[in-house]
Amino acid sequence: MNEQLSTRLLNLLDRLEPLLPPEQAPIDWSCDIAALWQRHALGGRLTPVKPRDSVSVSELIGIETQKRALVDNTRTFLRGRPANHALLWGARGTGKSSLIRALINDLAGEGLRLIQVDRHDLVGLPTLVQTLRGSDYRFVVYCDDLSFEGSDDAYKALKSVLDGTLTGPPDNVLLYATSNRRHLLPESMSDNSDTQVVGGEIHHGDAVEEKISLSDRFGLWLSFYPFDQDTYLQTCAHWVAHLGGQFDAAAEAEARRFALSRGVRSGRAAWQFAISWTGREPTIDSYSAD
Repeated sequence: MNEQLSTRLLNLLDRLEPLLPPEQAPIDWSCDIAALWQRHALGGRLTPVKPRDSVSVSELIGIETQKRALVDNTRTFLRGRPANHALLWGARGTGKSSLIRALINDLAGEGLRLIQVDRHDLVGLPTLVQTLRGSDYRFVVYCDDLSFEGSDDAYKALKSVLDGTLTGPPDNVLLYATSNRRHLLPESMSDNSDTQVVGGEIHHGDAVEEKISLSDRFGLWLSFYPFDQDTYLQTCAHWVAHLGGQFDAAAEAEARRFALSRGVRSGRAAWQFAISWTGREPTIDSYSAD
C-alpha cells in the first residue's frame, strides 16, 4: 500500500513540476539595478535585467521641464523625503519611457532601483510591493504604455496600491507610469450622460468619476506634446552625431522628408531617422577618385 501511495505521489509531482516557475536565486540589489516582475499562479518573481541602453537624462531633448520635474521628484524620494507617484502622459514617441529608463542610468549610484511591471501582471502588484517593504534600497516600480479597456479590472489592483489600502505602498516604493491617455481608461460620449449642472457647477456621473479617480492617485502629472520642427531637427542632429554621423544640409533635408512620410515629429522619429541616415550604405559620390 505504501509503495502504491509513493508511486502515485511521484506521478503527481511529475505532473505538477512543469507548472512551477524555475528555481531562482534571490536578487542582489547591490549589483542588480533593474528587474522585471513576472506574475505566476503562485505569486510572482523578480528577474534581474541589464539596462536597455546607457542614455542619460541630459541627452533627451525637447522635454526640459518634464526632465527637471521628474528628476527632482526622484531625488527627493531617494533622500527619504515625501515624493509623488508620477504619470507621464501624452503624444507617442516623445520621450516618456526613455526618461524613466534614463533615470536608472543617472541615479543608480544614489540608491535607485527600477522594476518594470507589464500591465497584464498588475494583479500581482500588491505582492511585489510587499516583497520590497523594508529593503535598504529605494524602488521605482514602472509600468510602460499603461491603459485599460472598459472591461479590464486590472486597474483596481493599481488603484488599491496607489492609495486604496490601509497601509499603502511602503516609503521605499514609488510608482511611475507612462500612457497615451491622461485618464488611463477609454472615454466615451455615453460617460457624460449622467453629468449634471447644479447651481452652475458641473457634477460628473459615476462613470467619469471612476475613470478620473485612477489618474488622480498620481500626484505628479507630466504632459508630453509633439515636437515642433526646430526641436525635431535639433534632436535629429543630436542622435546622428551620437551614432557617429554628420548632420549636414543633405541630412537636414532628408530628416524633413522622413518626418513628412511618417506624419509625426517626435524624439522616436528623430532616433529612427538617425539610424536610417547613419546606417545607409555610402554612395559612389562619397568617395574621392583615385
